[in-house]
Amino acid sequence: MAEKQTDLARMRAWIATFPGYDILGAFHCDYTDQVPSNGGVFPSGLVEVSRTEDILGNVTVVDQYNFGLYYVFEKTPGDDAGATVNADWVMEFQRWAQEQSVRGLAPRFGNSGAREMIRAQNGVLYGAQDEGTATYMVTLSIQFSNFYEVI
Repeated sequence: MAEKQTDLARMRAWIATFPGYDILGAFHCDYTDQVPSNGGVFPSGLVEVSRTEDILGNVTVVDQYNFGLYYVFEKTPGDDAGATVNADWVMEFQRWAQEQSVRGLAPRFGNSGAREMIRAQNGVLYGAQDEGTATYMVTLSIQFSNFYEVI
């Protein structure tokens, strides 16, 4: 019997389908190297957004996963051209994630059949080092719902 893939593993596999992903040499969990062309996913856990109960006692829970995605790219101090390439990559990733969510091409995490929403937001330069690298961060949130039937 095949082992069930975790939600984190499914999300990471989906991110790897981003057309620009190939520039990353590595994509870690809870860690990034300070060398160019790598990244990391930093899970922030699960948040219960809402819980509703129907007249039969069945419960629908809306949950949200939150992640910080960090990407380290080359960027020498004062390099406007390199900074523009990096920022364009981050914004392209955000638009791709939005389109994947809207078209239903992203992985599903809930069991209710309700529309799920993935948001990649707030892409920002997180920090730049004099050694010629810069770390960019994107907030990724996944909102989904699960239906629990009373037995």
